[in-house]
Amino acid sequence: MDLPSEMVEKYGEAEKLILESDSIKVYSHIDCDGMCSGAILSTLLDRLGKEHEIEFVNLDVLDDLPLTHDLTIFSDLGSGQGVDNHASSDNSIIILDHHPPLRDESYGDSVSYEYVEINPMFYGIDGSDFVCGGGLCYFLAKTFGHTDLSWIGVLASVGDMQNNKTGKLEGLNKLILADAVSEGYIQVNDDLSLYGRETRPIQVALSYFSDVNLPFTNDVNEAIALLKELNIPIRGSMDEPRTLCDLDPMEKGKLFSKLVEMISREVPERYSKHIPKLILADTYDFLKEDDHTFLRDASEFSTAMNACGRNKEYNVALKILKGDRAAAYDQLEEVSRKHKYNLQKSMKQIRDTGVVELENLQYFDGTSIPPEIVGTIAGMILGYCNWRKPIIGFTSSDDEHLKISLRCSRLLSYDDIHFGEIIREVSHSLGGSGGGHAMACGAYISMDKKDDFLKLMDEKIEGLIYK
Repeated sequence: MDLPSEMVEKYGEAEKLILESDSIKVYSHIDCDGMCSGAILSTLLDRLGKEHEIEFVNLDVLDDLPLTHDLTIFSDLGSGQGVDNHASSDNSIIILDHHPPLRDESYGDSVSYEYVEINPMFYGIDGSDFVCGGGLCYFLAKTFGHTDLSWIGVLASVGDMQNNKTGKLEGLNKLILADAVSEGYIQVNDDLSLYGRETRPIQVALSYFSDVNLPFTNDVNEAIALLKELNIPIRGSMDEPRTLCDLDPMEKGKLFSKLVEMISREVPERYSKHIPKLILADTYDFLKEDDHTFLRDASEFSTAMNACGRNKEYNVALKILKGDRAAAYDQLEEVSRKHKYNLQKSMKQIRDTGVVELENLQYFDGTSIPPEIVGTIAGMILGYCNWRKPIIGFTSSDDEHLKISLRCSRLLSYDDIHFGEIIREVSHSLGGSGGGHAMACGAYISMDKKDDFLKLMDEKIEGLIYK
Protein backbone atom coordinates (compact mmCIF):
# COMPACT_ATOMS: atom_id res chain seq x y z
CA MET A 1 0.00 0.00 0.00
CA ASP A 2 1.31 3.43 -0.98
CA LEU A 3 0.38 6.80 0.45
CA PRO A 4 -2.53 7.99 -1.74
CA SER A 5 -1.70 10.97 -3.94
CA GLU A 6 -4.61 12.89 -2.39
CA MET A 7 -3.04 12.46 1.05
CA VAL A 8 0.31 13.63 -0.29
CA GLU A 9 -1.41 16.80 -1.51
CA LYS A 10 -3.00 17.32 1.91
CA TYR A 11 0.38 16.97 3.57
CA GLY A 12 1.66 19.66 1.23
CA GLU A 13 -1.14 21.94 2.41
CA ALA A 14 -0.32 21.17 6.04
CA GLU A 15 3.37 21.90 5.42
CA LYS A 16 2.47 25.31 3.99
CA LEU A 17 0.25 26.19 6.98
CA ILE A 18 2.97 25.26 9.47
CA LEU A 19 5.62 27.31 7.69
CA GLU A 20 3.30 30.34 7.52
CA SER A 21 2.20 30.23 11.18
CA ASP A 22 3.89 32.15 13.98
CA SER A 23 1.94 30.74 16.96
CA ILE A 24 1.09 27.04 17.06
CA LYS A 25 -0.82 24.91 19.58
CA VAL A 26 -0.88 21.12 19.47
CA TYR A 27 -3.60 19.06 21.14
CA SER A 28 -3.06 15.32 21.35
CA HIS A 29 -4.63 12.33 23.06
CA ILE A 30 -3.42 10.93 26.40
CA ASP A 31 -2.65 7.36 25.29
CA CYS A 32 0.54 5.96 23.77
CA ASP A 33 -0.51 6.82 20.23
CA GLY A 34 -1.46 10.34 21.24
CA MET A 35 1.77 10.99 23.10
CA CYS A 36 3.84 9.57 20.24
CA SER A 37 1.87 11.84 17.89
CA GLY A 38 2.59 14.83 20.08
CA ALA A 39 6.28 13.93 20.39
CA ILE A 40 6.69 13.67 16.62
CA LEU A 41 4.98 17.02 16.06
CA SER A 42 6.86 18.75 18.86
CA THR A 43 10.21 17.44 17.58
CA LEU A 44 9.34 18.55 14.07
CA LEU A 45 8.35 22.04 15.23
CA ASP A 46 11.53 22.28 17.32
CA ARG A 47 13.61 21.48 14.27
CA LEU A 48 11.71 24.06 12.22
CA GLY A 49 12.37 26.68 14.89
CA LYS A 50 8.65 27.07 15.51
CA GLU A 51 7.63 28.06 19.02
CA HIS A 52 4.66 25.98 20.08
CA GLU A 53 2.60 24.74 22.99
CA ILE A 54 1.48 21.14 23.40
CA GLU A 55 -1.33 19.81 25.57
CA PHE A 56 -2.59 16.27 26.06
CA VAL A 57 -6.35 16.02 26.53
CA ASN A 58 -9.28 13.66 26.76
CA LEU A 59 -11.90 13.67 24.04
CA ASP A 60 -14.64 15.19 26.17
CA VAL A 61 -13.07 18.68 26.22
CA LEU A 62 -12.69 19.14 22.47
CA ASP A 63 -16.10 20.55 21.58
CA ASP A 64 -15.56 23.66 23.71
CA LEU A 65 -11.92 24.49 23.08
CA PRO A 66 -11.15 28.14 22.33
CA LEU A 67 -8.78 28.55 19.38
CA THR A 68 -6.33 31.33 20.25
CA HIS A 69 -3.34 30.56 18.01
CA ASP A 70 -2.59 31.12 14.35
CA LEU A 71 -2.56 27.36 13.88
CA THR A 72 -4.03 24.59 16.00
CA ILE A 73 -3.00 21.01 15.25
CA PHE A 74 -5.07 18.09 16.53
CA SER A 75 -3.31 14.72 16.54
CA ASP A 76 -4.87 11.31 17.22
CA LEU A 77 -8.16 13.10 17.87
CA GLY A 78 -10.35 15.79 16.35
CA SER A 79 -12.03 14.00 13.48
CA GLY A 80 -14.91 12.82 15.64
CA GLN A 81 -15.29 15.99 17.69
CA GLY A 82 -16.44 19.57 17.09
CA VAL A 83 -12.97 21.05 17.32
CA ASP A 84 -13.98 23.81 14.90
CA ASN A 85 -16.95 25.04 16.95
CA HIS A 86 -15.08 28.21 17.94
CA ALA A 87 -13.03 28.65 14.77
CA SER A 88 -12.87 31.99 12.94
CA SER A 89 -11.05 33.52 10.01
CA ASP A 90 -8.15 34.24 12.40
CA ASN A 91 -7.51 30.53 12.91
CA SER A 92 -6.10 27.65 10.90
CA ILE A 93 -6.72 24.00 11.78
CA ILE A 94 -4.87 20.80 10.93
CA ILE A 95 -6.34 17.45 12.01
CA LEU A 96 -4.22 14.29 11.85
CA ASP A 97 -6.59 11.56 13.02
CA HIS A 98 -7.48 7.99 12.10
CA HIS A 99 -10.83 7.69 13.89
CA PRO A 100 -14.20 7.87 12.07
CA PRO A 101 -14.75 11.48 10.92
CA LEU A 102 -17.83 13.66 11.50
CA ARG A 103 -17.09 15.91 8.53
CA ASP A 104 -16.54 14.92 4.90
CA GLU A 105 -13.33 15.32 2.94
CA SER A 106 -14.42 18.56 1.26
CA TYR A 107 -15.44 20.29 4.49
CA GLY A 108 -12.49 22.67 4.30
CA ASP A 109 -13.79 24.12 1.03
CA SER A 110 -16.91 25.47 2.74
CA VAL A 111 -15.43 27.36 5.71
CA SER A 112 -13.89 30.82 6.03
CA TYR A 113 -10.65 29.62 7.60
CA GLU A 114 -7.82 27.32 6.56
CA TYR A 115 -8.83 23.77 7.42
CA VAL A 116 -6.84 20.64 6.55
CA GLU A 117 -8.04 17.25 7.80
CA ILE A 118 -5.91 14.21 7.00
CA ASN A 119 -7.82 11.04 7.79
CA PRO A 120 -7.11 7.68 6.08
CA MET A 121 -10.80 6.81 6.08
CA PHE A 122 -11.40 9.47 3.41
CA TYR A 123 -9.33 7.28 1.09
CA GLY A 124 -10.76 3.87 2.00
CA ILE A 125 -7.96 3.03 4.43
CA ASP A 126 -9.02 1.46 7.74
CA GLY A 127 -7.72 3.58 10.61
CA SER A 128 -8.05 0.70 13.06
CA ASP A 129 -5.48 -1.53 11.39
CA PHE A 130 -3.51 0.30 8.71
CA VAL A 131 -2.35 3.60 10.23
CA CYS A 132 -2.70 5.41 13.56
CA GLY A 133 -2.38 9.00 14.73
CA GLY A 134 1.36 8.70 15.27
CA GLY A 135 1.72 7.26 11.80
CA LEU A 136 -0.11 10.21 10.27
CA CYS A 137 2.10 12.61 12.20
CA TYR A 138 5.17 10.72 11.00
CA PHE A 139 4.13 11.18 7.36
CA LEU A 140 3.96 14.92 8.06
CA ALA A 141 7.49 14.80 9.51
CA LYS A 142 8.59 12.79 6.47
CA THR A 143 7.20 15.53 4.23
CA PHE A 144 9.84 17.75 5.84
CA GLY A 145 12.49 15.02 5.43
CA HIS A 146 12.69 13.74 9.02
CA THR A 147 12.59 9.96 8.48
CA ASP A 148 14.56 9.36 11.69
CA LEU A 149 11.26 9.83 13.58
CA SER A 150 9.87 6.65 11.99
CA TRP A 151 10.59 4.57 15.10
CA ILE A 152 8.12 6.69 17.09
CA GLY A 153 5.51 6.03 14.40
CA VAL A 154 6.05 2.28 14.85
CA LEU A 155 5.79 2.60 18.63
CA ALA A 156 2.52 4.51 18.18
CA SER A 157 1.13 1.75 15.95
CA VAL A 158 1.98 -0.99 18.44
CA GLY A 159 0.61 1.09 21.33
CA ASP A 160 -2.60 1.54 19.34
CA MET A 161 -2.83 -2.25 18.84
CA GLN A 162 -2.68 -1.87 15.06
CA ASN A 163 -0.90 -5.23 14.88
CA ASN A 164 -3.27 -7.16 17.13
CA LYS A 165 -5.61 -8.58 14.51
CA THR A 166 -2.99 -10.26 12.30
CA GLY A 167 0.13 -10.03 14.46
CA LYS A 168 1.80 -7.78 11.90
CA LEU A 169 1.88 -4.11 10.97
CA GLU A 170 0.09 -3.72 7.67
CA GLY A 171 -1.08 -1.05 5.26
CA LEU A 172 0.57 2.34 5.66
CA ASN A 173 2.16 1.08 8.87
CA LYS A 174 4.46 -1.09 6.71
CA LEU A 175 5.84 2.03 5.03
CA ILE A 176 6.71 3.51 8.42
CA LEU A 177 8.23 0.23 9.61
CA ALA A 178 10.37 0.02 6.46
CA ASP A 179 11.75 3.49 7.15
CA ALA A 180 12.50 2.59 10.79
CA VAL A 181 14.32 -0.59 9.73
CA SER A 182 16.23 1.28 7.02
CA GLU A 183 17.24 3.96 9.54
CA GLY A 184 18.63 1.25 11.85
CA TYR A 185 16.19 1.83 14.69
CA ILE A 186 14.15 -1.38 14.62
CA GLN A 187 14.66 -5.10 14.08
CA VAL A 188 11.64 -7.24 13.24
CA ASN A 189 11.43 -10.78 14.65
CA ASP A 190 8.85 -13.56 14.36
CA ASP A 191 8.18 -14.65 17.94
CA LEU A 192 5.60 -15.85 20.43
CA SER A 193 3.34 -12.92 21.22
CA LEU A 194 3.46 -13.12 24.99
CA TYR A 195 3.71 -9.75 26.70
CA GLY A 196 6.94 -9.08 28.58
CA ARG A 197 9.44 -10.67 26.17
CA GLU A 198 12.36 -8.74 27.61
CA THR A 199 11.58 -8.36 31.30
CA ARG A 200 9.06 -10.91 32.61
CA PRO A 201 10.03 -14.42 33.72
CA ILE A 202 8.58 -16.78 31.12
CA GLN A 203 6.10 -18.34 33.56
CA VAL A 204 4.75 -14.89 34.47
CA ALA A 205 4.43 -13.85 30.82
CA LEU A 206 2.58 -17.09 30.11
CA SER A 207 0.16 -16.56 33.00
CA TYR A 208 -0.99 -13.27 31.47
CA PHE A 209 -2.32 -14.94 28.32
CA SER A 210 -6.01 -14.00 28.35
CA ASP A 211 -7.54 -14.03 24.86
CA VAL A 212 -8.91 -17.45 25.84
CA ASN A 213 -8.97 -18.63 29.44
CA LEU A 214 -6.57 -21.55 29.77
CA PRO A 215 -5.54 -23.50 32.91
CA PHE A 216 -2.46 -21.29 33.40
CA THR A 217 -4.24 -17.96 32.81
CA ASN A 218 -3.67 -15.93 36.01
CA ASP A 219 -1.95 -18.95 37.61
CA VAL A 220 1.85 -18.88 37.67
CA ASN A 221 2.05 -22.33 39.29
CA GLU A 222 0.10 -23.86 36.40
CA ALA A 223 2.38 -22.03 33.97
CA ILE A 224 5.44 -23.48 35.72
CA ALA A 225 3.89 -26.96 35.53
CA LEU A 226 3.29 -26.58 31.79
CA LEU A 227 6.85 -25.43 31.15
CA LYS A 228 8.18 -28.35 33.21
CA GLU A 229 6.05 -30.73 31.15
CA LEU A 230 7.64 -29.30 28.00
CA ASN A 231 11.17 -29.49 29.50
CA ILE A 232 11.62 -25.73 29.25
CA PRO A 233 13.75 -24.46 32.18
CA ILE A 234 12.54 -21.29 33.86
CA ARG A 235 16.02 -20.36 35.15
CA GLY A 236 19.28 -19.93 33.28
CA SER A 237 22.80 -21.26 33.88
CA MET A 238 23.48 -18.55 36.47
CA ASP A 239 20.12 -19.22 38.15
CA GLU A 240 18.68 -16.03 36.65
CA PRO A 241 14.99 -16.00 35.58
CA ARG A 242 14.59 -16.74 31.89
CA THR A 243 12.43 -14.46 29.75
CA LEU A 244 10.79 -15.28 26.45
CA CYS A 245 13.69 -13.77 24.50
CA ASP A 246 16.03 -16.24 26.27
CA LEU A 247 14.24 -19.31 24.87
CA ASP A 248 15.81 -21.05 21.89
CA PRO A 249 13.82 -21.78 18.71
CA MET A 250 13.16 -25.41 19.68
CA GLU A 251 11.74 -24.38 23.06
CA LYS A 252 9.55 -21.77 21.43
CA GLY A 253 8.35 -24.34 18.89
CA LYS A 254 7.30 -26.76 21.63
CA LEU A 255 5.46 -24.01 23.49
CA PHE A 256 3.73 -22.84 20.31
CA SER A 257 2.49 -26.34 19.48
CA LYS A 258 1.19 -26.87 23.01
CA LEU A 259 -0.66 -23.54 23.03
CA VAL A 260 -2.32 -24.30 19.69
CA GLU A 261 -3.44 -27.66 21.05
CA MET A 262 -4.85 -26.15 24.26
CA ILE A 263 -6.66 -23.24 22.60
CA SER A 264 -8.15 -25.53 19.92
CA ARG A 265 -9.96 -27.42 22.66
CA GLU A 266 -11.50 -24.21 24.04
CA VAL A 267 -12.77 -22.30 21.01
CA PRO A 268 -15.44 -23.03 18.38
CA GLU A 269 -14.25 -24.58 15.13
CA ARG A 270 -14.91 -21.35 13.25
CA TYR A 271 -11.96 -19.72 15.03
CA SER A 272 -9.44 -22.51 14.42
CA LYS A 273 -7.75 -20.83 11.46
CA HIS A 274 -7.11 -17.74 13.60
CA ILE A 275 -5.44 -19.51 16.53
CA PRO A 276 -1.84 -19.14 15.28
CA LYS A 277 -2.36 -15.36 15.09
CA LEU A 278 -3.10 -15.34 18.83
CA ILE A 279 0.25 -16.97 19.57
CA LEU A 280 2.74 -15.91 16.89
CA ALA A 281 3.42 -12.34 15.80
CA ASP A 282 6.04 -9.97 14.51
CA THR A 283 7.87 -8.32 17.39
CA TYR A 284 9.80 -5.08 17.19
CA ASP A 285 13.09 -4.55 18.99
CA PHE A 286 14.38 -0.99 19.39
CA LEU A 287 18.05 -1.48 18.62
CA LYS A 288 19.26 1.64 20.39
CA GLU A 289 17.81 0.47 23.72
CA ASP A 290 19.50 -1.95 26.13
CA ASP A 291 18.60 -5.66 26.17
CA HIS A 292 16.27 -6.84 28.94
CA THR A 293 14.88 -3.36 29.57
CA PHE A 294 11.27 -2.33 29.13
CA LEU A 295 12.21 0.09 26.33
CA ARG A 296 13.75 -2.63 24.14
CA ASP A 297 10.48 -4.29 23.10
CA ALA A 298 7.78 -2.19 21.41
CA SER A 299 4.92 -3.68 23.44
CA GLU A 300 6.62 -3.01 26.77
CA PHE A 301 7.74 0.46 25.65
CA SER A 302 4.16 1.30 24.68
CA THR A 303 2.94 0.17 28.11
CA ALA A 304 5.41 2.55 29.76
CA MET A 305 4.07 5.39 27.61
CA ASN A 306 0.50 4.48 28.53
CA ALA A 307 1.52 4.51 32.18
CA CYS A 308 2.61 8.13 31.74
CA GLY A 309 -0.68 9.00 30.11
CA ARG A 310 -2.83 7.26 32.69
CA ASN A 311 -0.95 9.03 35.48
CA LYS A 312 -0.92 12.44 33.74
CA GLU A 313 2.88 12.43 33.51
CA TYR A 314 2.87 13.59 29.91
CA ASN A 315 6.14 15.50 30.20
CA VAL A 316 7.96 12.34 31.25
CA ALA A 317 6.75 10.58 28.11
CA LEU A 318 7.70 13.57 25.96
CA LYS A 319 11.22 13.66 27.39
CA ILE A 320 11.70 9.94 26.77
CA LEU A 321 10.35 10.12 23.22
CA LYS A 322 12.35 13.24 22.38
CA GLY A 323 15.57 11.66 23.65
CA ASP A 324 16.07 13.31 27.03
CA ARG A 325 16.68 10.01 28.81
CA ALA A 326 19.08 11.25 31.49
CA ALA A 327 16.43 13.50 33.00
CA ALA A 328 13.44 11.22 32.60
CA TYR A 329 14.40 7.53 32.82
CA ASP A 330 14.25 7.34 36.62
CA GLN A 331 10.97 9.24 36.54
CA LEU A 332 9.59 6.76 34.00
CA GLU A 333 10.49 3.82 36.23
CA GLU A 334 8.70 5.48 39.15
CA VAL A 335 5.62 6.22 37.05
CA SER A 336 5.58 2.60 35.87
CA ARG A 337 5.73 1.32 39.46
CA LYS A 338 2.91 3.65 40.49
CA HIS A 339 0.86 2.56 37.49
CA LYS A 340 1.36 -1.11 38.31
CA TYR A 341 0.25 -0.52 41.92
CA ASN A 342 -2.90 1.31 40.80
CA LEU A 343 -3.77 -1.49 38.39
CA GLN A 344 -3.33 -4.17 41.06
CA LYS A 345 -5.47 -2.19 43.50
CA SER A 346 -8.22 -1.69 40.91
CA MET A 347 -8.13 -5.33 39.81
CA LYS A 348 -8.66 -6.45 43.38
CA GLN A 349 -11.64 -4.11 43.67
CA ILE A 350 -13.30 -5.58 40.57
CA ARG A 351 -12.60 -9.16 41.60
CA ASP A 352 -14.20 -8.38 44.97
CA THR A 353 -17.30 -6.64 43.55
CA GLY A 354 -17.71 -8.93 40.57
CA VAL A 355 -18.70 -8.70 36.92
CA VAL A 356 -22.34 -8.67 35.78
CA GLU A 357 -23.10 -10.74 32.70
CA LEU A 358 -25.94 -9.74 30.37
CA GLU A 359 -27.20 -11.58 27.31
CA ASN A 360 -24.60 -10.19 24.93
CA LEU A 361 -22.10 -8.30 27.07
CA GLN A 362 -20.66 -8.09 30.58
CA TYR A 363 -19.82 -5.08 32.71
CA PHE A 364 -18.36 -3.95 36.01
CA ASP A 365 -18.89 -0.91 38.20
CA GLY A 366 -15.53 0.79 38.46
CA THR A 367 -16.57 3.54 40.87
CA SER A 368 -13.43 5.10 42.40
CA ILE A 369 -11.21 3.70 39.64
CA PRO A 370 -9.50 6.63 37.89
CA PRO A 371 -11.08 7.18 34.46
CA GLU A 372 -7.61 7.13 32.91
CA ILE A 373 -7.14 3.41 33.71
CA VAL A 374 -10.65 1.95 33.52
CA GLY A 375 -9.98 0.81 29.93
CA THR A 376 -6.78 -0.94 30.97
CA ILE A 377 -8.64 -2.66 33.80
CA ALA A 378 -11.37 -3.77 31.38
CA GLY A 379 -8.73 -5.43 29.22
CA MET A 380 -7.03 -7.09 32.16
CA ILE A 381 -10.23 -8.37 33.77
CA LEU A 382 -11.10 -10.27 30.57
CA GLY A 383 -8.70 -12.94 31.79
CA TYR A 384 -11.17 -13.72 34.60
CA CYS A 385 -14.37 -13.50 32.52
CA ASN A 386 -16.23 -14.90 29.53
CA TRP A 387 -14.00 -14.16 26.54
CA ARG A 388 -16.96 -14.66 24.20
CA LYS A 389 -18.52 -11.35 25.22
CA PRO A 390 -17.15 -7.79 25.25
CA ILE A 391 -16.66 -6.24 28.69
CA ILE A 392 -17.58 -2.70 29.67
CA GLY A 393 -16.26 -0.75 32.63
CA PHE A 394 -17.91 2.34 34.16
CA THR A 395 -16.41 5.02 36.33
CA SER A 396 -17.15 8.67 37.01
CA SER A 397 -15.35 11.30 34.94
CA ASP A 398 -16.87 14.13 36.99
CA ASP A 399 -19.91 14.71 39.23
CA GLU A 400 -22.37 14.29 36.35
CA HIS A 401 -20.79 12.03 33.76
CA LEU A 402 -19.58 8.46 33.37
CA LYS A 403 -16.48 7.36 31.52
CA ILE A 404 -17.11 4.07 29.72
CA SER A 405 -14.48 1.72 28.30
CA LEU A 406 -15.06 -1.42 26.25
CA ARG A 407 -12.59 -4.20 25.50
CA CYS A 408 -12.95 -7.62 23.89
CA SER A 409 -10.95 -10.71 23.02
CA ARG A 410 -9.00 -10.60 19.77
CA LEU A 411 -11.10 -13.54 18.58
CA LEU A 412 -14.16 -11.31 18.33
CA SER A 413 -12.27 -9.02 15.95
CA TYR A 414 -12.19 -11.87 13.44
CA ASP A 415 -15.99 -11.64 13.27
CA ASP A 416 -15.58 -8.12 11.82
CA ILE A 417 -17.51 -6.45 14.64
CA HIS A 418 -16.57 -2.79 15.08
CA PHE A 419 -17.46 -2.00 18.68
CA GLY A 420 -16.12 1.54 18.26
CA GLU A 421 -18.83 2.34 15.73
CA ILE A 422 -21.50 0.69 17.89
CA ILE A 423 -20.52 2.55 21.07
CA ARG A 424 -20.37 5.82 19.16
CA GLU A 425 -23.91 5.36 17.81
CA VAL A 426 -25.33 4.39 21.19
CA SER A 427 -23.60 7.14 23.18
CA HIS A 428 -24.61 9.82 20.66
CA SER A 429 -28.24 8.66 20.80
CA LEU A 430 -28.13 9.33 24.56
CA GLY A 431 -26.61 12.79 24.22
CA GLY A 432 -23.08 11.64 24.95
CA SER A 433 -19.94 11.10 22.88
CA GLY A 434 -17.89 8.07 22.03
CA GLY A 435 -15.98 6.03 19.49
CA GLY A 436 -12.69 4.24 19.00
CA HIS A 437 -11.49 0.98 17.54
CA ALA A 438 -13.06 -2.38 16.86
CA MET A 439 -11.65 -4.01 20.00
CA ALA A 440 -10.99 -1.01 22.25
CA CYS A 441 -13.28 1.99 22.49
CA GLY A 442 -15.03 4.27 24.96
CA ALA A 443 -17.67 6.88 25.60
CA TYR A 444 -18.87 9.61 27.94
CA ILE A 445 -22.53 9.76 29.02
CA SER A 446 -24.62 11.33 31.77
CA MET A 447 -24.77 9.25 34.94
CA ASP A 448 -28.54 8.91 34.68
CA LYS A 449 -28.17 7.23 31.26
CA LYS A 450 -26.23 4.21 32.48
CA ASP A 451 -29.12 1.72 32.38
CA ASP A 452 -30.27 3.01 29.00
CA PHE A 453 -26.75 2.65 27.66
CA LEU A 454 -26.43 -0.96 28.80
CA LYS A 455 -29.84 -1.85 27.37
CA LEU A 456 -29.10 -0.28 23.98
CA MET A 457 -25.61 -1.78 23.74
CA ASP A 458 -26.95 -5.23 24.61
CA GLU A 459 -29.60 -4.88 21.90
CA LYS A 460 -27.13 -3.61 19.29
CA ILE A 461 -24.78 -6.54 19.85
CA GLU A 462 -27.56 -9.14 19.64
CA GLY A 463 -26.80 -11.63 16.89
CA LEU A 464 -23.28 -10.32 16.26
CA ILE A 465 -21.28 -12.47 18.65
CA TYR A 466 -20.89 -16.22 19.00
CA LYS A 467 -22.12 -17.32 22.43
